[in-house]
Amino acid sequence: MSAIVIVELCVFAVFIAVTLPDVDWGLLAFSGYPPLADVVASVALTFFAFMGFSVITFSAGDLRDPARGLPRAMYTALAVTGGLYVLIAFGVFGTLPVDDVVRHGETAIAEAARPALGDAGFTMMALAAILATTSSVNATLYASGGLTRMLASVGQFPTVFGRATKGGAHIGLLLTAALILLVANLVDLSAIASLGSAIALCVFVLVALAGWRRRADTGANPVIAVTAIVVAVVVLGFFVADTLRNDPATFVAIIALAGLAVVLDALWKRSVRRDEQARGPHEERLAHH
Repeated sequence: MSAIVIVELCVFAVFIAVTLPDVDWGLLAFSGYPPLADVVASVALTFFAFMGFSVITFSAGDLRDPARGLPRAMYTALAVTGGLYVLIAFGVFGTLPVDDVVRHGETAIAEAARPALGDAGFTMMALAAILATTSSVNATLYASGGLTRMLASVGQFPTVFGRATKGGAHIGLLLTAALILLVANLVDLSAIASLGSAIALCVFVLVALAGWRRRADTGANPVIAVTAIVVAVVVLGFFVADTLRNDPATFVAIIALAGLAVVLDALWKRSVRRDEQARGPHEERLAHH
């Protein structure tokens, strides 16, 4: 995993080094920017992109000093990645017109490397994208295994998610991976990004609220927690308005998915309560015997 990340950083460093000297600053002029509302709405996708950093928290149990090491790892990762994102964005949008970036879509970064490095640059960035996807999937699955097992242990998920196969593989991890593959192959990537952005913002708001409410126990900075809540709510509002205006089908899908989650959660909890009530009299009879 560390080797993959090091290779990615080296490739991105090469990309930045060859594109920044030839940036056309006219392409980055404010006159070419979209309306402010669209810019704020696009921040929702940034929340989704950075959601992966929550995976770091799942390694707390493996750290010798999580109270010291976890914040340091989180802030360092955010600072390095944020800086890289900004420099790469300069390289892409300072090399290609916006229309070309939109047209190339997922391969825009590779196309931006082509003028300086030719086809070799395109291939290099495409391979870097594959490596980045590999490391992201690996980190996500690492977190999913522990998360599904924990949710099963507290009764939030069916117990099957907490079990393991004879070979030691976590069933919850296998089910999660299968569901991810199904969605990734059947659903449009832009729709996944929009749904993920909305979910990421909602999760961020709820976590920030929990952090603020339990600040006495966790030592969380209340100013940072409140600021995070306000910013996330504002961005979510702009995102909802933008999606409703430009992509109503995705907005309907988000509402439908949220409703489905609520219904499934209610049905599962009702099933758990029914099992507990049925088990109660049986256990009492066994105790009398």
